[in-house]
Amino acid sequence: MATDAKARGDAGAIEAGRDFIRDIIKGDLDAGRVKQVITRFPPEPNGYLHIGHAKSICLNFGVAEEFGGRCHLRFDDTNPAKEEQEYIDAIERDVRWLGFDWGKHLYHASDYFEQLYAWAEDLIRAGKAYVDDQTPEQIRLNRGTLTEPGKNSPFRDRSVEDNLDLFRRMRAGEFPNGARVVRAKIDMASGNINLRDPVLYRILHAPHPRTGTAWKIYPSYDFAHGQSDAIENITHSICTLEFEDHRPLYDWFIANLKVPSKPHQYEFARLNLTYTVLSKRVLTELVRGGHVNGWDDPRMPTLAGLRRRGVPPEAIRDFVKRIGVAKANSVVDMGMFDFSVREVLNRHAMRRMAVLRPLKVVIENYPEGKVEELDASNHPDDPGAGARKIKFGRELYIEQDDFMENPPKKFFRLSPGVEVRLRYAYFITCREAVKNAKGEVTELRCTYDPATRGGNAPNGRKVKATIHWVSAEHSLPAELRLYNALFTRPDPKGEENFAGDLNLNSLEVLSNARVEPALAEGNSPEPVQFERQGYFCPDPDSKPGRPVFNRTVGLRDTYAKEIAK
Repeated sequence: MATDAKARGDAGAIEAGRDFIRDIIKGDLDAGRVKQVITRFPPEPNGYLHIGHAKSICLNFGVAEEFGGRCHLRFDDTNPAKEEQEYIDAIERDVRWLGFDWGKHLYHASDYFEQLYAWAEDLIRAGKAYVDDQTPEQIRLNRGTLTEPGKNSPFRDRSVEDNLDLFRRMRAGEFPNGARVVRAKIDMASGNINLRDPVLYRILHAPHPRTGTAWKIYPSYDFAHGQSDAIENITHSICTLEFEDHRPLYDWFIANLKVPSKPHQYEFARLNLTYTVLSKRVLTELVRGGHVNGWDDPRMPTLAGLRRRGVPPEAIRDFVKRIGVAKANSVVDMGMFDFSVREVLNRHAMRRMAVLRPLKVVIENYPEGKVEELDASNHPDDPGAGARKIKFGRELYIEQDDFMENPPKKFFRLSPGVEVRLRYAYFITCREAVKNAKGEVTELRCTYDPATRGGNAPNGRKVKATIHWVSAEHSLPAELRLYNALFTRPDPKGEENFAGDLNLNSLEVLSNARVEPALAEGNSPEPVQFERQGYFCPDPDSKPGRPVFNRTVGLRDTYAKEIAK
């Protein structure tokens, strides 16, 4: 089950919401139709989990926790050609990271292969399944369309004996891949195409991560899914909306087999986000095609990528709670996700100073060789977080963007003759901009007012801007990775055409940034807010004395709005 809510700092996440799934469950419990709620999260281990899966994880584990039940983790491992141990390990790791635990209830569809096979034989004996020799292409063509009925297979009326013989020979590995399939005998004229004799088993000579080479045939997802639910006594099989048309087939299997329980399937709208593609096929191609640097690339919507980017699991749970559970598909603005991330990080992230694009400042009237220690707050809204000491000297670095030689209106930062406040330090006034041969500003010559230590003038004069800085002598170099949306369109094309919508500027690497020395000394994985810049987290690529930080999310950009006016 989910970890203790207080330990997660997320007591609100276990409060029962008011959505149709929870209403159904409550109704079932109140009426006595269900004594204990049992749900499951059933990923196929053919890729890494993404933010869309997080919605399902939070729903399935969440409702089980809320109603005093349990949630199983079950791998629907019925297609060994696409499944790898790497994915299995990653899924377990991601579910735990998100804050949930299945306890002893870890299962695999492959645990039930023998039972599923026996049930398929039962359907053949009952005249409700048969072995079909048609090719996959022939089966597809004969299935019909939404407006035209399908055509019966010429092998549909094979005898029970012939079907059993062929099915057993399929299991023994006598036939090559694709030579035969086993199909349910339902209705080739059904208005629901999923009921037009769906495939139960196909031949696949491929080793399985758990069963090795024991099986030469594997059940289809539709055949394995409902029966696995029944074996585990699942009470509420919660799926995304694309499985709604599969529910009659789910129910047909349950009704026509001697299963130990009668689960029911419920569907909810899957998560769709702007500027994001959640197709597992596309995500796999992004990785294999070298468009990103692995499944945990911080630009990826995978849970591994979000974790490396510094997104707290609490923020994901909060986001899922905010968007709710609905019956109709919709697209959620990525800004809502970023809002949840900022909300959590704002509460917990310690404040530090870092200069992304350094511009040197020399304070001409500051004594050479003098170094001061100034007090800096660790968190403005949390006095209990304490303060830290930061060193101040004659030479500093500020952001290039905090200086303009010929500023427009409403630019209140540093420019010739303008006085600004250095965060936690002094008022300084720019006297001169030093340029190189190309006319680029390389250094600022400034003066300071010694009476303004701490950031206030004794005479009460005000300045219109406060900028951050680091000591040139004491700061350390760092690499900062600024991540932007992976796609340029809010509705990127999926499947075949996604590459044309890729954002070529989705990653900007700043290799000459400067940070407070404390950020480079420790190995803390905790996120930080770089004041005035955004939230960042250390990256595993960090080396001693040379940290690497990933930008998790930026701060609100009020200046850009002002300029646009």
